[in-house]
Amino acid sequence: MVIRFLFNAIRHAREYTAEHLEVKNLNRRFEQMADVLNHDLLNPHERKAHIKAKKKEYKQRTKEQKKGKTARSRVFVLDFDGDIRASAVEHLREEISAVVQVARPEDEVLLRLESQGGMVHTYGLAASQLRRLKSAGIRLTASVDEVAASGGYMMACVAERIIAAPFAIIGSIGVVGQLPNFNRFLKEHNVDFELHTAGQYKRTLTLFGENTDAARDKFQEELEDTHKLFKSFVTENRPQLEIEMVATGEHWYGTRALERKLIDIIQTSDDYLLAASKDRDIFEVHYKRRRPLQERLASGIRAVVKGVSGERWQDRIP
Repeated sequence: MVIRFLFNAIRHAREYTAEHLEVKNLNRRFEQMADVLNHDLLNPHERKAHIKAKKKEYKQRTKEQKKGKTARSRVFVLDFDGDIRASAVEHLREEISAVVQVARPEDEVLLRLESQGGMVHTYGLAASQLRRLKSAGIRLTASVDEVAASGGYMMACVAERIIAAPFAIIGSIGVVGQLPNFNRFLKEHNVDFELHTAGQYKRTLTLFGENTDAARDKFQEELEDTHKLFKSFVTENRPQLEIEMVATGEHWYGTRALERKLIDIIQTSDDYLLAASKDRDIFEVHYKRRRPLQERLASGIRAVVKGVSGERWQDRIP
C-alpha cells in the first residue's frame, strides 16, 4: 500500500513537470455538454433533427471559411486566483505575453478574477500586466464571481468593463498596516534588543524595539501616501467613480457596487461565456510552469489524499 501510494504521488507530480501553454476550446465543451443532455432528453425523431441541424450549421461555417470570409472574433479566458503575494502574476504575465502576439483588434480577453488583495507592490505589478493588454489595443473585461477587494479591485479597475455576480464582494479601496510589538515582553524577561540604522526613516515601527510617536506618525504618513496613489490609480482607470465616496476601505456586494459604479454589469462569468459562445470562439489559456520537485511531490500527495478522502484542500488564504 505504501509503494502504491508513493507511485500514485509521483504519477500526479509528473503532470506538473512540463512548462507549457495549455489552451482549451470552451465552445466544444459547451456543445458537448448540451449534446450529452439532448441525447438523453430528446426522442429519436427530435434527436435526428437535432443532429441534422448541427451538421448543417457545421457545413455552413466550413463553407464560409473556405470563401475567405472574416473569421469569428475570439475571447481569451484567463484566470487569476490571488493570494496575499499575488503569486499568480507569474503565470499571468506569460499568458498575456502569448495573447498579445496573436490577438486581433476584434478579440477580447476575459479575466476571471478572484482576490481578497494583499501586498501593494505585487498587486501593482499584476495591474501593470493587465495594462499591457490595453496598450496593445485588446479589449479587457474583468469578471468577479466571488471577490475582488483591495488589490483585487486595483486589478479589476484596469478593465474596460467589470461584471460581477449579485453577491460578489467588491471594493475595499483602502490600505492597512499592522504588526505586533514584543518590546514589553522582552523587557519583562530582561532581553535586550538593538536596532542600528543609517537614515532617519530606515525603520519606523518595529516588532521588538520600543516604538515612538514619531515613528507611528511616519508610518501613518506612509499609509496615507499609499492610499492616495491607490485612489489616483482607480480614478485614472474609472473616472466615472466618485472616488471619495468609495475609497473609504468599505466593500459592497455586487448589486450595491453597481449603484456606486464600481462595476458595470451584474452577471456571472458562466452566463457571459455561454452567451458569447453563440457567435464567438472562446479559448481558455493557462500557463503551466515547472515547479520544484518537493512542491510537485507535495501536489501529487495532495491529489492522492484528496482522491482517497474526498476532502477539498484549500490553498487560498482566508
